[in-house]
Amino acid sequence: MVVQVLSDNERYKLDGSDDALFYSDPRFVQHLDEAFRDRLTRLYRERIPSCAVVLDLMSSWVSHLPEDQRYEQVIGHGLNAQELQANPRLDRHWVQNLNTNQTLPLEDDSVDYTLIVAGWQYLQQPEAVAAELLRITRPKGQVICAFSNRMFFTKAPQIWTDGDDGDHLRYVAQVLMAQGWSKPELIAEETQRPGPLGWIGGKGDPFFAVIAAKPLPSVAL
Repeated sequence: MVVQVLSDNERYKLDGSDDALFYSDPRFVQHLDEAFRDRLTRLYRERIPSCAVVLDLMSSWVSHLPEDQRYEQVIGHGLNAQELQANPRLDRHWVQNLNTNQTLPLEDDSVDYTLIVAGWQYLQQPEAVAAELLRITRPKGQVICAFSNRMFFTKAPQIWTDGDDGDHLRYVAQVLMAQGWSKPELIAEETQRPGPLGWIGGKGDPFFAVIAAKPLPSVAL
């Protein structure tokens, strides 16, 4: 059962056109800077074992996984087939608009880690997505939701555009816990720009992450 957290107003976005149209042309660009990407890859290296089945939800042509690390399987999802086909880390993938259909075509307890990078801020039905992720995740598996302070403003719901960085962390955590995920770990860090600008204090994109685990099933006594 999906527990609703957002009001209708909080789901509103300025551009109400079909998201599939907005993402119909592939964008083979980096949406986050090198400092953010390096921090994200280090997080994945620390947290995800090689035996894991990984779901890269709302993915594109890159997955930010460590290049020297291999996993049991990496499954990709997104809105642009060309981007997903160009992603060398994906063993298989599918295209689906999560704002119109939140049911994931995956078996119960079949995924160990779900990765969401700079994608949660576009979900209009995050509660249903979080509930589906709980269904497909194995006990003790995790969801890692990472983002910075960038967005396509007209495509982000009001709950995101009206909030600051701290609000975003709390909002993602609230939605996950409402669907039965454990209390998440919250990460908020500055990053350092690579090269000479970083040596003199230059900052990269700020790094934020929400990491939650699926609890073990309760045992009746």
